[in-house]
Amino acid sequence: MRRVRSGRRLWITGLVLVPLGVLLAAGTWWLGDAAFGGHTAGSDAMRPTYEQGDVVFTKKIDGTDVHRGDAVFSYLPGRYTDTDLVLQRVIGVGGDRVSCDGHQVLVNGKPLREAYVAGGDPVGDGKSYDVTVLEGRLFVMGDNRVTSRDSRHFVADGQSGTIPADAVRERAFDGAGLALTMVGIMIGGFVLALIGLGCGLAGWLIMRRAPRTQPTPAAPSVLRSP
Repeated sequence: MRRVRSGRRLWITGLVLVPLGVLLAAGTWWLGDAAFGGHTAGSDAMRPTYEQGDVVFTKKIDGTDVHRGDAVFSYLPGRYTDTDLVLQRVIGVGGDRVSCDGHQVLVNGKPLREAYVAGGDPVGDGKSYDVTVLEGRLFVMGDNRVTSRDSRHFVADGQSGTIPADAVRERAFDGAGLALTMVGIMIGGFVLALIGLGCGLAGWLIMRRAPRTQPTPAAPSVLRSP
């Protein structure tokens, strides 16, 4: 009986660990796919923050969750390719006045501090512009102002070079640690499920091979004569 009880405990442990491990792995994968992503920087327009070929981790957002300074991936068919997302930095949001006098970039009349621009050059080609960003739109530029083809080059398009905020699909962030954590959790879930499978199989084999207890024969009845 002790052997049967041991097998039953292993079998029950397996019944608990297998679905728990599968749920942990599948849930982490679903969360990662639904909320996060990753892309490869396709050009040097965001150098030195992101070099061409760098993997950029992202959080999936919509236009209501965009702020100045964010590096975002936008879908801009017609302006660029019809299939790729474009990585640029948000300089101005709805209501902002973005201007350049050929020497520095100003937002609402104040010089914009941009430690991230390539070579410390916030101007690039030296073009002057002065635009007011409409609500629901964004003024975007690359960090490598010399080569980036961004809002500055479309100022005369009727929208002051701005892009729709709802064109934004994802925001870049330093997600290497999060990615490793999520991969670790998924691997842990698979391992947990495998352990549970092993426990369940071992328990089933133990119970199957355990000797069955033979019923104790009843004592013969004694007939008494009257």
